[in-house]
Amino acid sequence: MTAAEIPVPGPLVDTDWLADRLGQGVVVFDASVGAHRGASRRIPGARPFDLDGVLSDHTAPAPHTMPGAGEFTEAMRALGVDDTATVVVYDAAGIYSSARAWWMLRAMGFDRVAVLDGGLPAWAAAGLPVEDTAPYYGGPRGSFTARPRTGLVVGAESVAAALTDPAAAVLDARTRERFAGTAPEPRPGLRGGHMPGALNLPFGELQGPDGRMRPAGELREAFEALAGDRERLYFSCGSGVTACVLALGADLAGYGSLAVYDGSWSEWGLESAGRPVTT
Repeated sequence: MTAAEIPVPGPLVDTDWLADRLGQGVVVFDASVGAHRGASRRIPGARPFDLDGVLSDHTAPAPHTMPGAGEFTEAMRALGVDDTATVVVYDAAGIYSSARAWWMLRAMGFDRVAVLDGGLPAWAAAGLPVEDTAPYYGGPRGSFTARPRTGLVVGAESVAAALTDPAAAVLDARTRERFAGTAPEPRPGLRGGHMPGALNLPFGELQGPDGRMRPAGELREAFEALAGDRERLYFSCGSGVTACVLALGADLAGYGSLAVYDGSWSEWGLESAGRPVTT
């Protein structure tokens, strides 16, 4: 079976699914960030989806900004990704930054991608093989071409409009303390608090104690408890990374109209931005 013939069951796959198909042409990406980035431990054959490096636009003022279609195409081709590839993304924290890679690929028109439920911790806990080397790739170039979709990654103006739209809800994935402004922001120069009208759903509340995503029914309940019957959902966080965990949860819960605020609080929370903040 070629990679193009491997069916993708949905936005999430478990360790058994990946273990059964490892070595059959599935492209596996390690999208770890921060302290986990480049660590000498990977699922066999995993390649680096470097959100702290080439897969963010470092000319933009906010961290982890989506690169342009040309830059994204070049990065994927350099990592050996074809348009017909089947891709699974994980990270070493569980499900943290892997959802960002999943959403970026979706936003660039690529649907054959899933997140590994529980990430590297779940893989290791299942007794599956782990290589003591950092993710890398040195094979042939791929044929991937980005085909950006509008509306999946949005800017501040779209979010400002959504905050006053009765059919939309803006959900913030940061901790309750950061949302309330009672805990300092980890990045300098940002005000504490949140957007007026935004709702707080810390991304960790969508995961169970084992780091895996909660069942679809529980996810739906979590979103409906805040958004009611609103089906158009916008997601924000600190820098557009864990907002994508909410997007993953909403996708699993059956929502279809979703958008991630790329700049997130790193943009909105700037004093110089002049945007309203409440605590």
